[in-house]
Amino acid sequence: MAISKDKKNTLVADLTELLNNSKMTVYAKYQGLTVAELQELRKAARENGVKIKVVKNRLVRVAMDSVAVYKDTDTTNLTGQLLYAISDSDEVAPAKVLAEFAKTHELLAIAGGFNDSGASLSDADVKALAALPSKNELIGQVVAQLLSPVNDSVSGLANGVSEIVSGLEAKAA
Repeated sequence: MAISKDKKNTLVADLTELLNNSKMTVYAKYQGLTVAELQELRKAARENGVKIKVVKNRLVRVAMDSVAVYKDTDTTNLTGQLLYAISDSDEVAPAKVLAEFAKTHELLAIAGGFNDSGASLSDADVKALAALPSKNELIGQVVAQLLSPVNDSVSGLANGVSEIVSGLEAKAA
């Protein structure tokens, strides 16, 4: 069933807004996935602040032409049945969500992406991004590193005080 022109205009407007606010967009081939599997992917994406869109590639190209950053982006790889994972808050989340889902669903194949500066990313680039720690994991690592000397100092101080007390008790006895 054909989509009406009004519906196409609405889809393009929605996509334009998403792309305008996007930090990262990753696209993947999904042919052969069931509706239930796509719902599972959408749920995982929602939990990570990522929106999944299944839209005709032509409409994505029109939306990209409407955003200044993407006017010169290479769209030759936007062919076949693609779904788009878009995040406006985390640069790595779309890649991580799709890569994690692809581990258990071999019919999903990451095809590429583009970042907020309009640069095209190959599938290898996107997979490399997916292998990076998340923003929260990096923050946790930094905090642990910052607290590490404090913990060492406190435990060293506690051990020293404990030895002094033990020594005093031994002399008293």
